[in-house]
Amino acid sequence: MVVDRISPDYIFEASWEVCNKVGGIYTVLSTRANTLQERFRDRLIFIGPDFPDRPDSPLFTESNHLCAAWRVHATTQDKLSIRVGRWNIPGNPIVVLVDFRQYYAEKNDIYTRMWNRFQVDSLHAYGDYDEASLFAYAAAKVVESFYRYNLTETDRVIFQAHEWMTGAALLYLQTNVPRIATIFTTHATSIGRSIAGNNKPLYDYLFAYNGDQMAQELNMQSKHSIEKQAAHYADCFTTVSEITNTECKELLDKPADVILMNGFENDFVPVAAAYSGKRKRARALLLHVANCLLGTSFGDDTLIVGTSGRYEFRNKGLDVFLESLNRLNRDRDLQKNVLAFVCVPGWVGEVREDLRTRLKSKEKYDTPLEVPFVTHWLHNMTHDQVLDMLKHLDMANRRDDRVKVIFVPCYLDGADGIFNKSYYDLLPGEDLTVYPSYYEPWGYTPLESIAFHVPTITTDLAGFGRWAKTLPHHHGIESGVEVLHRSDYNYSEVADGIKDTIALFSAKTEKEVKAIRKQATEVAEHALWKHFIEYYYDAYDFACKRAMSRLTENKYKY
Repeated sequence: MVVDRISPDYIFEASWEVCNKVGGIYTVLSTRANTLQERFRDRLIFIGPDFPDRPDSPLFTESNHLCAAWRVHATTQDKLSIRVGRWNIPGNPIVVLVDFRQYYAEKNDIYTRMWNRFQVDSLHAYGDYDEASLFAYAAAKVVESFYRYNLTETDRVIFQAHEWMTGAALLYLQTNVPRIATIFTTHATSIGRSIAGNNKPLYDYLFAYNGDQMAQELNMQSKHSIEKQAAHYADCFTTVSEITNTECKELLDKPADVILMNGFENDFVPVAAAYSGKRKRARALLLHVANCLLGTSFGDDTLIVGTSGRYEFRNKGLDVFLESLNRLNRDRDLQKNVLAFVCVPGWVGEVREDLRTRLKSKEKYDTPLEVPFVTHWLHNMTHDQVLDMLKHLDMANRRDDRVKVIFVPCYLDGADGIFNKSYYDLLPGEDLTVYPSYYEPWGYTPLESIAFHVPTITTDLAGFGRWAKTLPHHHGIESGVEVLHRSDYNYSEVADGIKDTIALFSAKTEKEVKAIRKQATEVAEHALWKHFIEYYYDAYDFACKRAMSRLTENKYKY
């Protein structure tokens, strides 16, 4: 512990993904909470959106006893619509869920004040901008109410806002409760993601892009504006990796004060005999589903490869992964049959009843089902990017193909109708994972993979991949993590790199694979929160000192 580092008395964190499982930020918050809870106990409070149509979320347990006196004051005097309880994750931290709908009536006044004080442009808002900004406003009101009722000026308080969606909360508190030290964390810049998602070259031209100009071109002015202003006005601006920090410097005109790399907790990773059993059951299920769908008799010597995550076809590298599998199918160095699962939630429709019927039967089938490369029907079967590319590459899972691809277009939540196991229950059944991202500020999926002893392939355009390369004794897939170089223009080389790595891995002996899996687990150990949490303590210290300086200078003329 650093002796002269200031530690806060209270920490508030606001995010759209508190008790709301949407993406990677949920993983950041929910895995880190236990580490912070051990140190700060119930002086750590998360704030998330309340959805009246989902009152019985399994992620949240309401309590009538927590903060009881303040809750009465907040609802009766401050007119807040809140529920207080605990988040059902390790550590069980306190959570305040706030219903923000009442502020729609004040929307124009709220936006006017944000423009007058911070020049936040909300004129071009559309989509989820209003919903997110009004949640942020409500979250700030919650913090203000709690602070004024329970705390004093001698209490050191941190408020951390995640992503542009909560930027308005940070700016409100800067004005109305200036003694609270603020941290703004961008996990991915809105404009950077948009540039990449619109198939524009991001990295080679990053130095030449003007963030404000690109926001106008891509109709992202409002989200970019709130993100940029929050970054500049926060006491401590943070992001999650060096590669995203470069993006922030160029597109937000503000480098991060502290980089908060995303850690992980392995407390739900089974060990020893429990892991062996889970892996065996997962492999058996994956092979059973494949054999029923394909009419094959793949055995346990099959090389099972997987990818997963958000359905961002180019950004997540799904395109280059499929291209690599097509090339692998013709590669003479391939030593095993390969079964590749693409697990990304699309516009899923009905469960395939023909597949479910086969899964329930004890018969063995030697003929494939119709459309033998998808486990669930899609609403957009003729306009799906994965299916379109499989058709373009003429990958039809023919009997003599050594590489077969199965698209699983649903959330693996344990109730999908085919696997009926969670993603974490199926992941151990894979032999190798591939995440060849083009745009990936951090990259939890490859980190989760190695935590479950499954070696992975990623790229140096992912924050995790770039971090993994800095570790001592990193030697590619032999170390459990293969990090391929990726740029704006080397798509074909990346496809060949994936192909060659899978072919190389297929020739490994059982003893060699066991050693690689052990190496993968050791890499994951370096990324546990007990190591990365120190960066948060640096950020708290930085924010507290900057807030003290800000108040002394009366910088914003409160």
